[in-house]
Amino acid sequence: MPFITKQFRVEKKIQAFLFLMRELGMTQKVAQRMISKGRLLCNGEYVLKDSFLLEGKVELIDFEPESRGLEPLFVTNDFALYDKPSGVLIHPQNRHTPYSLIDEIKHRFGNDANITHRIDQETSGLVLSANHKKSERTLKMMFEERKMQKRYLALVHGEVRDIMDIREPLLRREDESAIVRMVVRVHPEGKYSETLITPIRYLPELDMTLVEAKPLTGRQHQIRVHLFHVKHPIVGDPIYGQKEEDIIRFLDREIGSEERIKLGGAKRLLLHASELEFVYNTNKYIIKSHADFLQECYEAMQL
Repeated sequence: MPFITKQFRVEKKIQAFLFLMRELGMTQKVAQRMISKGRLLCNGEYVLKDSFLLEGKVELIDFEPESRGLEPLFVTNDFALYDKPSGVLIHPQNRHTPYSLIDEIKHRFGNDANITHRIDQETSGLVLSANHKKSERTLKMMFEERKMQKRYLALVHGEVRDIMDIREPLLRREDESAIVRMVVRVHPEGKYSETLITPIRYLPELDMTLVEAKPLTGRQHQIRVHLFHVKHPIVGDPIYGQKEEDIIRFLDREIGSEERIKLGGAKRLLLHASELEFVYNTNKYIIKSHADFLQECYEAMQL
């Protein structure tokens, strides 16, 4: 468990941020952030102000990363790329999350290392991390300015015969029914979104197509929603293309692997971040995943 509770005994009153700086060697900024996140307690009560005077029993909920041996695919002095397996979270959902990709990154590169973008838990493939704060700012800005060319592989239902340039606005908001807790949908009030879909291989025995998806904008669930909109939902998608009651059951973790295969065709979302292309400090990088995605698809469909 990466989150641990460290206990201290403070005999003489001291301001909370000063205690963290002097006793644990934190910078003032880090100390203030720990306090604002509710990581510091005094005599069983959460400390919410930097200037709070600590005395007595003090507890600090700290993050100590634990590696499970996932090695980066590519490393430089400024950044690293990981080939994330499906099912691994990018960041902990809460203090009880046993493992996430940030464990590997901080375990190897230190506390200043961080992830620069997100992919869904069930999406496998390339994730770019920064080794220090300076490169983190640069790389995150590159994502915001669309200077990162991302390509995905997806196995979709039905036959895709031609290249599709899907330009449909996407809107994210809670559904008015209040039943589905998160939904992204095509809607005229949404933000401009564009995805280029290229068919790679049709599998007639399954009536499925392996496609390349290139998102030209960066909306949440963009590829999933666009493919669902054009009647080619991604195999294994537990939300887009499913009945409302089954979506709720998935979100409540009430659907097992066997039932997911029956409902959506696979026990995981068959979407894979396969390639990342960008220019950093005048150097051009084209990095491809080493995973055999089609083989992973067959395994997820139990074929």
